[in-house]
Amino acid sequence: MHGLPVLRDLVILLAVAIPVAAIAHRVRLPTVVGFLLAGVAIGPHGFALVSRPEAVAELAELGVMLLLFTVGLELSLSRIVQLGRVVLQGGALQVGITTLLIASAASLSLDVTWNRALFYGSLVALSSTAIVLKVYADRLELDTPSGRVVVSILLFQDLCVVPLMLLLPVLAQAGSGSVEGIWSAVGKSLLVVAALMVVGRRAIPWILDRVVLLKNRELFTLCIAFFGLGAAFLTASFGLSLALGSFLAGLVVSESEYGLQAVSDIRPFRDTFSGIFFISVGMLLDTGFVFSSLGLVVGNAVVILLIKIGVASGVVLSLRRGFRTSLTSGMSLAQVGEFSFILASVAAPFGLFGGNDYQLFVSSAVLTMMLTPFLIAAAGPLSERASRLLGDHEIPLPPPEQRAVAGLSDHAIIVGYGLSGSHLARVLRGAGLPYVVLEQNGQLVRRGREEGARILFGDGTRQEVLEQVGIARARVVVFAISAPTEERRGVAVARRLNPLASVLVRTRYVRAIDDLMRLGASEVVVEEFEATLELFARVLEFYEIPTNTIHREIEAVRSEHYRMLREDSLAALKLDALRHLGIHAALDLLEVEEGAPAVGESPASLNLRKTTGAMVIAVVRSGKAHYPPDPGFTFFAGDAVVLVGDRGALEKGAEVFRASGPEREASELRAGT
Repeated sequence: MHGLPVLRDLVILLAVAIPVAAIAHRVRLPTVVGFLLAGVAIGPHGFALVSRPEAVAELAELGVMLLLFTVGLELSLSRIVQLGRVVLQGGALQVGITTLLIASAASLSLDVTWNRALFYGSLVALSSTAIVLKVYADRLELDTPSGRVVVSILLFQDLCVVPLMLLLPVLAQAGSGSVEGIWSAVGKSLLVVAALMVVGRRAIPWILDRVVLLKNRELFTLCIAFFGLGAAFLTASFGLSLALGSFLAGLVVSESEYGLQAVSDIRPFRDTFSGIFFISVGMLLDTGFVFSSLGLVVGNAVVILLIKIGVASGVVLSLRRGFRTSLTSGMSLAQVGEFSFILASVAAPFGLFGGNDYQLFVSSAVLTMMLTPFLIAAAGPLSERASRLLGDHEIPLPPPEQRAVAGLSDHAIIVGYGLSGSHLARVLRGAGLPYVVLEQNGQLVRRGREEGARILFGDGTRQEVLEQVGIARARVVVFAISAPTEERRGVAVARRLNPLASVLVRTRYVRAIDDLMRLGASEVVVEEFEATLELFARVLEFYEIPTNTIHREIEAVRSEHYRMLREDSLAALKLDALRHLGIHAALDLLEVEEGAPAVGESPASLNLRKTTGAMVIAVVRSGKAHYPPDPGFTFFAGDAVVLVGDRGALEKGAEVFRASGPEREASELRAGT
């Protein structure tokens, strides 16, 4: 019965968390912010519904361990190496400069020691991975230039958790002035981390290799949990934090081939206990302090936002990104992150907070988090307006390439040099067709030039840039950038500048189809639907449906902008249900189209074998097969014809049964209706 009070508190906590998460999702508020506010409501400074906050704090510490273990699992050192300069240079500059500026401001305004000032600076330097990625994902902007930069810098910040945790005891020792203690803390921390990484990289994959041979899912999950908790216990035994050990264990497991499965096994526990953690943080917020020091809290939050926006924007500019991308990235990274609360909770026993500094930090951090969705929403229009006022038109095109573009006409403009854009450019180059590529990522531009592509640095959704690459003379404009906001703007601009050009958009997002067509897109290609259509065509081939019928039905689906695949009620297809006819590799099955040369003719009058080399061996009409057709048999539209011959003969013979020109278009229109 001794556990009943703790169980009661946990039930209350979860009972509040469920509606809070639902409301936060409904109003598009980050769930983390909802949990923090829920903690304020049920905590000792709110309605005091939880009688033992210290018991909840113990559960919250377990939540921190699982949260950092999962973060370690989701981090990939190989991915960090791949992103390279953006992660290392951008992340290091953002964290370093922000830490120093905040530390300087804290020293001057709060009159704290240098070690505390550095600690406060490191807390503010981190941004919220959970909130930013959630907002970007909801806005479908993770693949935009600002989205890629923001993800890279957040990735570096997540990596900083380890060294920052190692610094906490060092900063605490620095406050006491013990040089020997500082060096002892540093040496012990580095030794423990190195031992865990070296031993773990060898032992964990070796153990998991043998566990998976048993094909027992529960045993695998138990091993993963053991690694996380065991590493946390080891680091705590040496005076370091529990969270540090679990994070290192996650990093080691992520580099093995079992990282993906480990994430899926641990994530449900992580989400539950991390929710408990953020609620417990909210319970520590003193509402009395907030109301009595509202001006100080708001002022502190404003200073944090301004410093972080300025630093992050300047750092992104140093990476040779455009002003619009830089300001958008800066406004996205302006808040204080969830890992800052973790660092604060770990640092509390070391005495690194003084007076009401903890309450000031929590209050200001929660305020910056709540403002994040609004800042990101305002970033695009604000950066666009600022770009116009400053006359920023991205980096000018190099003069030699401008001269090369000036001679282009009837060409294709490809916006984006990702996977689809680079493949399209390669095909056009191989076919000898004129084209030019526009790309905002400097690394992709360099790669494209090394591959021999005609590629320029510039924002292909901007009027000035499109005019420089001759959009008025272009035949086709292709947007392959997977960024809904930029796609829509680019389509509208391209259609206004050249009403006669064909504007094609490759998108990942079904919801964007109608908007893009309304703005002037000629065709919208949805990756997922195109894969479905390809599978559909292959399946119909196995059912021996005529090849021209398959082509007709696929084009009918495309002509309706995939409406059949987007709606719950499927439109009826015009395919004939044909029985198995024993067709082999040398045979082809075709449907006679309305207006085809064969309509009204017989096999004899067509003299098909002499003119094409193919021979009709059967005709299926109204479910009845004619083997072979009578000499007086005449072909009707809708008949299924079985041809025999080699591949060349079959291709020539197929043309006889296909409509051409206006007749074909009329046939397809009738089939579609």
